[in-house]
Amino acid sequence: MVAPSSFRHPPKKPVECKSVLLTGFDPFGGDPINPSWLAAQRLHRRQIAGHRVVAAQLPTQFGASLTRLRALLAEHRPALVICLGLAASRSALSLERVAINVDDARIADNAGAQPIDLPVIAGAPAAYFTRLPIKAMHAAIQSAGIAVEVSQTAGTFVCNHVFYGLMHHLASTRGFARTRGGFIHVPPLPEQAGHGMPLAQMVDGLRIGIRTALTVAHDARRGAGAID
Repeated sequence: MVAPSSFRHPPKKPVECKSVLLTGFDPFGGDPINPSWLAAQRLHRRQIAGHRVVAAQLPTQFGASLTRLRALLAEHRPALVICLGLAASRSALSLERVAINVDDARIADNAGAQPIDLPVIAGAPAAYFTRLPIKAMHAAIQSAGIAVEVSQTAGTFVCNHVFYGLMHHLASTRGFARTRGGFIHVPPLPEQAGHGMPLAQMVDGLRIGIRTALTVAHDARRGAGAID
């Protein structure tokens, strides 16, 4: 006689939760905090649209930031990558459209490096467009009453360095052809500048943006450009 236990089905394997890699930078320029990292930390381990957010800090350094980012991409193989950085003069979440292949540092990074008129990656394309559905993200965040804009430039400092390095990696590394990625600049906090945005509001906007990036297959067609 066959034992009843023989008829039991084998235990189901747990469903693997895909990940979202969300990075922020360490403090820079003598400021003890960087809101890009504070916002990323707030979203760490959150579940959004069936994906688990993994937050990681990048150094505000040319070169070292990309070394760290590439290691994180290899480790987590995320479905979505969004890198965050601080734009101290802005008052809204800035969804970056294009990364350019140039480092032109007006000031030195945290390691004292100040590259001028050098490529981020020699021999690589002049620019990459984001893979994020930034117009759909803009509409979703705006509808929640949170200040947001589409930005046409990520600058030429470490933020653009990381943005360009990310997009080049996704475009040129096997296994990342379908991975969405891009960059969002966050404004300062109110305690850092009068035009700042509260951290809770910043986090809400980023959460909405992440959800939109995970659930919208094709970007919206709506005006969000600039004339200057």
